[in-house]
Amino acid sequence: MNTRHLATTLSLLVASSAPALEWGAFRGPNSNGTIEAPASVRDWKSARLKTLWKTETPAGFSSFAVAAENAYTIVTAEVDGNPGETLLCLDARTGKEKWSKSLAIISKYDGGGNAGDKGNEGGDGPRSTPVINDGHAYCIDANLGVHCFKADTGDLVWQHNLLEENAGVNIKWQNAASPLIDGGLLLLAGGGKGQALIALDKKTGKVAWKGEDDQMTHATPILADIHGIHQAIFFTQTGLVAVDPQKGTVLWRAPFPYKVSTAASPVVFEDIVYCSAGYGVGAGAFKISKSGSGLSAEAIWRRENECFNHWSTPVVKDGYLYGMFSFKEYGKGPLACVDIRTGKDMWKEEGFGPGQVILAGDKVIALSDKGEVVVVETDSKKYTELKRDDVLKGKVWSYPVLAYNHLFARSTEEGVCIQFQ
Repeated sequence: MNTRHLATTLSLLVASSAPALEWGAFRGPNSNGTIEAPASVRDWKSARLKTLWKTETPAGFSSFAVAAENAYTIVTAEVDGNPGETLLCLDARTGKEKWSKSLAIISKYDGGGNAGDKGNEGGDGPRSTPVINDGHAYCIDANLGVHCFKADTGDLVWQHNLLEENAGVNIKWQNAASPLIDGGLLLLAGGGKGQALIALDKKTGKVAWKGEDDQMTHATPILADIHGIHQAIFFTQTGLVAVDPQKGTVLWRAPFPYKVSTAASPVVFEDIVYCSAGYGVGAGAFKISKSGSGLSAEAIWRRENECFNHWSTPVVKDGYLYGMFSFKEYGKGPLACVDIRTGKDMWKEEGFGPGQVILAGDKVIALSDKGEVVVVETDSKKYTELKRDDVLKGKVWSYPVLAYNHLFARSTEEGVCIQFQ
């Protein structure tokens, strides 16, 4: 492999790419797992997936955030001689480490497993993904510590501890949600009563607003515009709650059951908001209506104990959900298509397990829990596979990321950058 040539190729792409072609936020620049198709691919069937680099990414399920020529993720590493979480910054062109910063000491994830790839357990490790915004790297550790670093150097800017400063209440397996940034604010859940939902000033870490009593889940909140109203939607133990992200004012609520863990984020299509969880909960969807200046939510369908998104958030295209729909079907759970308007199953294709998907243009890029990249048509009538390639070893429960026309992905063992040819 001509590493110098490949690094130069990626350098040229980085230099010429618009900011929208970066993937600095969890679930992408649009907060919904979507991005433009890679410019280098005209025909997916004849496209080649070429590995640019691979590097070790020890234990954990944090995805990559890729921006400013760097790839960031959170890995397991020793902190002062103890096991803990470390933010890692890699050169996006070569995979070489630029800097790393310790986040927290985590001796054991409550409820987690140490089985690695054996059996049904994926092992312990960080589950939250960093966010790169305005030259800074933001992350939330498993103990609800919020950190801000300079993205280029790793210098600490500020830290905020929800457990100590906001009467925080953590959950089994600890925090897995990622930061959500809207304008000058960083949004997250995990505070105590009266301050369960919190916005921090992204420059200082100081509380900008706080409110509500909702207990947190593992699901990352999302941003959406419904009926022309900008909102942040949290998936809490009470259900869905939408707030004005700049003020914290509740816009609407939709009750939804909670058992053990809720980890997949909500999905929005027009005025419909979909959500799903494992552990016997299943899926449902709500129609959001506007009356005057107010919003309200009405349930339009519910599938109890089926249509599971365990921790794998689907994407939506033309009213159809595409994603991993299974619960503890490791290595065999299906990629499926579901009508978001009715909850009807359109098709299922077995053999993916609880991996993840993104939407690149009009193609689904799926990453199976075995480490296979699979490109699929967004066709609600049938499953049409265009490309499949085995790219990673280890357990893969993190999202693939498309940035600078390259695919970045990681497992519990290694991270990879793939060039489309």
